[in-house]
Amino acid sequence: MIRTEHEYQEAILRIKAEKKRMKDERARLAQRGFSTEQVETALEPMESFHLQLVEEVDAYERLKRGDLGELQNLHGLGNMLIALRIARGLTQTDLAERLKVDKAQVSRDERNEYHGITVERASRILDALRADLKSRPASPILPEPDVA
Repeated sequence: MIRTEHEYQEAILRIKAEKKRMKDERARLAQRGFSTEQVETALEPMESFHLQLVEEVDAYERLKRGDLGELQNLHGLGNMLIALRIARGLTQTDLAERLKVDKAQVSRDERNEYHGITVERASRILDALRADLKSRPASPILPEPDVA
């Protein structure tokens, strides 16, 4: 997950570099006489890495536009806090100043996706991000499947 503008800019540069590298490698393999199928098979790992990086950039851009998605359960709370900071246009330094903690603390917390965060701490972060948690009607609870 891209967490900072710096990581985002680096990812953009890596995407461009990887595109060129894949193009060059495709040409090199074809020149050596490999079939189209062999070339594609050889480039699969590079393509996979490239697509993953593109997805991460797309996700960061959606967050910057304020598209946070939905929090399904508390297991996603850490990523949601990071996403909310990005959507608010705040840097890790900005959030650290609002929380009156060192930037390194925010960086560490986000790197660990706020694993083990307390409710009190999550509340402080949400307040610092000026989050407005709107309640919605609860969806019906589905029955537990029979295990017998």
